[in-house]
Amino acid sequence: MTSAVVKRAFKYRFHPTPAQAAELVRTFGCVRKVYNLALAVRAEAWSRHRERIGYNATSAMLTAWKRTDELAYLNEVSSVPLQQTLRHLQAAFTNFFAGRARHPRFKSKRRSRASAEYTASAFRYRDGRLTLAKMDRPLDIVWSRPLPDGAAPSTVTVSRDRAGRWFVSLVCEDPGVRPFPVTGTAVGVDLGLDRLVTLSTGEKILNPRHERRDRTRLARAQRELTRRTRGSANRRRAALRVARVHARIADRRRDFLHKLTTRLVRENQTIAVEDLAVRNMVRNRRLARGVSDAAWREARSMLEYKAAWYGREVVVVDRFLPSSRLCSVCGALRGEMSLDVRVWRCGCGAVHDRDVNAARNILAAGLAVSACGAGVRPQRESSRAGRSAVKQETLRRERRESPCLRGGGSQPVNLTVLP
Repeated sequence: MTSAVVKRAFKYRFHPTPAQAAELVRTFGCVRKVYNLALAVRAEAWSRHRERIGYNATSAMLTAWKRTDELAYLNEVSSVPLQQTLRHLQAAFTNFFAGRARHPRFKSKRRSRASAEYTASAFRYRDGRLTLAKMDRPLDIVWSRPLPDGAAPSTVTVSRDRAGRWFVSLVCEDPGVRPFPVTGTAVGVDLGLDRLVTLSTGEKILNPRHERRDRTRLARAQRELTRRTRGSANRRRAALRVARVHARIADRRRDFLHKLTTRLVRENQTIAVEDLAVRNMVRNRRLARGVSDAAWREARSMLEYKAAWYGREVVVVDRFLPSSRLCSVCGALRGEMSLDVRVWRCGCGAVHDRDVNAARNILAAGLAVSACGAGVRPQRESSRAGRSAVKQETLRRERRESPCLRGGGSQPVNLTVLP
């Protein structure tokens, strides 16, 4: 049985000519305008009449908008990116109604990412040269890595970041992505601030703290920005310097996470990670900067899509698992433990490094989930979904009868497996 060919995006930097830059800026503005207009219409229809307007209706509205004098400038750019932004809005509403995302928000000229998506009918790719609609010459792309042999991009996305850099992303099939050879290794991953990753094997990888390393440079650039007059050219240049520092931090962080996650996926068949409430953690002003710099959610996303590419399994363990306070040897649960306690001794005599012990418990819970195909949650009075918890006697009986709850027969785990 052959695996499906993976579609992936190849992102490159390019340097547009003044004419190309002007055309793309116009396209970005029109895309943003159409998105906001369609969002306003759909929101108003729902708030007034409880009516859902879909993509087909907004596409017909776009045709009508182009015929008005006020929005006639929409005809000056390619129609494909305008249609694509309506499809993106439809996908955003689909995710919202399914409970997977928040309600779509209006795009801002300064805060939103400037981008436009072209399908195959709006670009030409031949012999390594990419030409977009409404342009008479190909883009000057810096080919930092080759596309797969015989690649035929299905979509092209052009974007510009806050630092003024232009990027083009080509989505195409990559036959070179194949599952890695199956291994019997599994690893638990505990994410932290001082040590970005602690593995159940005992290995600890320090947090590079990219933002802290550039904090002085960032603070200086931000001070210069605050001194500039709003709306002036000096303020725009100062804002560009701030954006470039942020871009440097983000690039280095992303590069480090790519190397780390690729290594974990390559070496392990099963990877167990903890589901962390990052959105709640960043509300703590003492932890917000460090949590944002650690980029736990980005690391988990990389693990998940790389595992899907290469035939690995990522298991996410419930965030309420008391992984740090649960003895990975005897299963005893210790009482409350402050964050400054890094090493503790269990009543069975085992001495635990806090992070390594947490990673081992995460691994055991992940193996239980993988074996039983169920969600795992620690014992507590009641569940967050409103269901009453199983009594302690029933839990103990289930633990005796189910090898999954005993960590696969090796490391006991004090957990409840949900149906």
